[in-house]
Amino acid sequence: MDKLLHVSASPHIRDARTTTGLMGDVLIALLPAGIAGVYFFGLRALLLIAVGVASAVLAEFLCQKAARHTVTVGDLSAAVTGLLLAYNVPVNAEWWQVMIGSVFAIVIVKQLFGGLGFNVVNPALAARAVLQNSWAGSISIFKIDGVTAATPLSQLKSGQPVDASLLDMFLGKTAGCIGEVSAVLLILGGVYLLCRRVIKWQVPVAYIGTVAVFTGIYAAATGKSIDTFVLTHLLGGGLMLGAFFMATDYATCPMTGLGQLIFGVGCGILTSVIRLWGGYPEGASYSILLMNLATPLIDKATRPRIYGSEVKSNA
Repeated sequence: MDKLLHVSASPHIRDARTTTGLMGDVLIALLPAGIAGVYFFGLRALLLIAVGVASAVLAEFLCQKAARHTVTVGDLSAAVTGLLLAYNVPVNAEWWQVMIGSVFAIVIVKQLFGGLGFNVVNPALAARAVLQNSWAGSISIFKIDGVTAATPLSQLKSGQPVDASLLDMFLGKTAGCIGEVSAVLLILGGVYLLCRRVIKWQVPVAYIGTVAVFTGIYAAATGKSIDTFVLTHLLGGGLMLGAFFMATDYATCPMTGLGQLIFGVGCGILTSVIRLWGGYPEGASYSILLMNLATPLIDKATRPRIYGSEVKSNA
């Protein structure tokens, strides 16, 4: 009888998966897109990826050592942050810019807020925003085959014909950031995470679906080819990378299924608004950061009623 009831501190439901295992799955899912980035942009892309990961891991190690905290670089979360930052910069970015971004992401955005799980916004995206506003010249110029080229979204926004075909955007043979160009490999990585139950379907489906609906309505209202316009927005920028790998960040995403749907819809609306009417052709990074700030409010509004709590009467 004593074994039937065991009172203990939370959590009461435990899982055999560890942070290291989850982050390892994320790294595996991101690997194909990184290989594509090196294939399309050359060995300089590999250099930036290496600098991003190494700087993030070293920054976390030194920061935790200096604060006399337990060193947790073995959980691979810093490696994921450095990799995502490298994926979010063009191949012509300077290596020292990527290093500064990784250090900022780890020290300022992550460790100063308490470490893994306590950060308010996605560290890699916050660092990307800092780089964008500090060195807009090199961070906003894209090259492919050694030649400066406009991204499909830049051409679409300026009213120019899009050089890359939909197949090129799907495979990754187009101008863009290192890890965002190959939509097919990012989708495959996302499916891997879904199958491994590392992420849930609500955020990516709501995010991508909202962008598709919003841009489709805009295309219909302005007389554009709906199929081409929508698919260019889905495949030609950082939407797939953001939807599967950054908007789903545990620490900055709502906890409930309904909250995640709201979060994904919000990201999709903001991304579409920024792309269509904002000053930037791409809006995924800023939309996710803005919705990160709204996560506590979404959690408060969608949290389930505690079992046994009283319901206030209107009488």
